[in-house]
Amino acid sequence: SKYGELYRKDNVVLSGTHTHSGPAGYLQYTLYLITGKGLIQSSLNAIVNGIMKSIDIAHQNMKRGRIFINRGLVEHSQINRSPFSYQQNPESERIRYSSNTDKEMVLLKMVDLKGEDIGLLSWFAIHPVSMNYSNHLVTSDNVGYASYLLEEEKNKGLLPGQGSYVAAIAAANEGDVSPNTKGPHCINTGESCDNPHSYCPIGGAQMCVTTGPGLNMFDSTRILGQKLYEKAKELSMTAFQEIEGPIFSAHHWVNMSDVTVQLNSTHTGKTCKPALGYSFAAGTIDGTGFFNFTQGSLEGTPFWDGVRDFLLTSPSNETQECHKPKPILIPTGELSKPYPWHADIVDIQIITIGSLAIVAAPGEFTTMSGRRLREAEFESHGVQGMNVIVAGLCNVYTHYITTYEEYQAQRYEAASTIYGPHTLSAYIQLFRAVAKSIAKKTVHDLLKGPEPPLFNISNTNLLPKVFDLTPLNKSFGDVLQDVQLQYRGVSISSMTDHTFLTVEKYDNSSGNWQVLYNDASWETRFHWKKGVLGRSTARIEWYIPQTAEPGVYKIQYFGHYKPLLGQVNSFNGTSSVFEIVRL
Repeated sequence: SKYGELYRKDNVVLSGTHTHSGPAGYLQYTLYLITGKGLIQSSLNAIVNGIMKSIDIAHQNMKRGRIFINRGLVEHSQINRSPFSYQQNPESERIRYSSNTDKEMVLLKMVDLKGEDIGLLSWFAIHPVSMNYSNHLVTSDNVGYASYLLEEEKNKGLLPGQGSYVAAIAAANEGDVSPNTKGPHCINTGESCDNPHSYCPIGGAQMCVTTGPGLNMFDSTRILGQKLYEKAKELSMTAFQEIEGPIFSAHHWVNMSDVTVQLNSTHTGKTCKPALGYSFAAGTIDGTGFFNFTQGSLEGTPFWDGVRDFLLTSPSNETQECHKPKPILIPTGELSKPYPWHADIVDIQIITIGSLAIVAAPGEFTTMSGRRLREAEFESHGVQGMNVIVAGLCNVYTHYITTYEEYQAQRYEAASTIYGPHTLSAYIQLFRAVAKSIAKKTVHDLLKGPEPPLFNISNTNLLPKVFDLTPLNKSFGDVLQDVQLQYRGVSISSMTDHTFLTVEKYDNSSGNWQVLYNDASWETRFHWKKGVLGRSTARIEWYIPQTAEPGVYKIQYFGHYKPLLGQVNSFNGTSSVFEIVRL
C-alpha cells in the first residue's frame, strides 16, 4: 500500500538465512502448527513487521551503487551427513567433483559510487546446527555469528542491528551438509557409527550423533562463524568482477503435487501428494529422532502403520505407489483437518542481474541436487557464462529435495522429500521454463498459476493461558542474584524494536550511561525460566570480552508481565553497579 507496484511477488524473494534456534508458530500448515504449538501471533507479527520495516529502511536509504562478485573455498567447515546417499549418484557424475559437499562461498559486494562499502550478500552450503537440539536460546547460529562479526567491524561502536552496513550469509544447497565436523560416533561407546543406518550396536540410532570442532556448542558456533567471517571478509576485499546489466524477475505458482515430468524422450514421471517417510522420524546425526526409527528404512512396521492409521489415516494405494520406495509414515497430502498438513502450491521464482541468476529454491536441496539445478538453468537456452546461485529456503518451506538416486536410499533427507522421487526433476523442469522466459524475454507470457490459499488460523494457539506472579515480598524487576562489586578483565508485547537486556558503562565526561551490549550481542545470554504458578525468573549472563574498558557498569533487564486479570505491563530491573578493572 505504501509503494504501489514497486515491490511485487515477482521481484521480492523471502529467503531465510536459516537457524534451528528461532521462535515458531508462524506457518499456516497443520504439521507446523502442531510442532510449533499453533499460531503464535507475537512471533508472526515480529517476523512480518520486521521484514516490512527492513524493506522500508532499505528503500529510504537507497542509493546508486555497483555490485561485485567473488568466489572462494571454505575448508574444514562441513561434512556430508548422508554420504551413503550421495554415493548412490552415478560415478560419472561424482568424479567431476572433489568433494561430497560444496565448499564454495559465493559473495556479492555492494558499494556506492564513491567505492564505500554498503554491504554484502553471500551464499554457502552449511546447516546452522552448531547449536544443537539441547539449546533453548534464540540464536542465528554459525552463519548469524559470521554476519554479526562482519557488521560489528563495519558499524564500529554501534549495537547489533544498527548502522548502515548489512551483511548476510544465506543458505545454499545445504540439505545434506553438517557443520559438526567430528563425524558420527556413538555417544555411549565412542565408536564410529558411519554406516547406512547411522546405527550404534548399543542404544541404536539415538546414540549416533556428530559434534562440532569446539569444546561445546557455543565454541563450535564461534569457530565456524569465525571461519565464515574470515572468508567473507577476504572475498569482499578482493571482489573485482563487476555485475552489470539489466534486472529481470519472473515468478509463478505451481501445484507441486501434480507435475508431469518429461524424464527423457520416451518416458514421463509424476510428482506425488506430499508425504513423509519413516526415516523422517529418525532425524539426522545432527539431531536424532524418536523411538526405534532409523535412517535408510525401506519398509514400514505393522505397529507404526497401525498407530498412523488409528491417529491419522492410511495412505491411499496411489500415494504409496507414487512414493516408492518410501514407506509412508505421515500421508500429509491426504490430511486436511483442521487445515492441509503440507503446501501443494509452491513458488517458482528467478531474479537476474546481468550475468547473475538467483534461483529462489523453496526448500533444502542436497549437494548434488543443487549442482544439477545450477547446471540446468540457462545454458540450455543459449545463455552462456551465467553465475547461477541456488538460494535455499525461499518463499515457502517444502522440506528437502534429493536426487532420484539418493531418494532410493531413504535416509532422512529422502524421507523428507515430500513430493516423491521425481521432485528434483520437476523443479529442474519448472525452473528451466522460468529461465527460458527470462532469456527469451517472454516473462509476460508466463502463467500466474494457482494462488496458494490463506487460512484463518487465528484461533489455533495451543499455548496455555499465561499469567505472571512474583515470589513473596518481591516485585517485578527485583534482582534475585546481583552482580559482584568488581570483575577482572578476562582473556577470552513485542520486543521487535527493543531488547531484553543492556550492559551499560558509565561515561564520566557526560555523566550518562552508555549502552554497549544488548540481547543480540554474542557476549550476552538471556535465559528465561517459566517456573510454577506464574513465578518466572530471568538470568542474564555477560561474558566479559578482553576488549572491555575498565570502568563502572550495570546490567538492566526489560520485560513484561501479565496479571491474572488485566493487561500486559512493562517493567525493568537493574543490577547494582560494578567495576571492571585491569589485570
